[in-house]
Amino acid sequence: MKNLSSDVRAFAFRLRPKEDLKKSILAFADENKIKAGSIVTCVGSLEQFHIRFANQRKGEIIKGFFEIVSLTGTFSNLSCHLHISVSDQSGNTVGGHLLDDNLIYTTGEIVVLELPDLSFARELDSTYGFKELIIEKRKTD
Repeated sequence: MKNLSSDVRAFAFRLRPKEDLKKSILAFADENKIKAGSIVTCVGSLEQFHIRFANQRKGEIIKGFFEIVSLTGTFSNLSCHLHISVSDQSGNTVGGHLLDDNLIYTTGEIVVLELPDLSFARELDSTYGFKELIIEKRKTD
């Protein structure tokens, strides 16, 4: 197991109604040239969620009004691996792998960390057929 460390920089931003949660995080990473990032916190609401549940190949889109209970994961300007939990008006909570088409309802308040000394990439792992995280020291630009 490789153990790499880095200094950190923190960023905070807000998403507005109808913005796509995943696409916005990737766009933020691209605009800020983030090669290795992590979600610290995310609160807000969605008017629809699109997640892939455990051990499923396809996601499910559910329309309604949902609170973002948590968002966690790693990302770069090229890819991400994010998991989300959302709750409905009765407090029923579901979670899974974040896909595109998670649309902000009122707000999405996000804090992320950049690890400027590292670079995240994804490489196919033949064990289960998913692209898994590769962590490397960042090459100077």
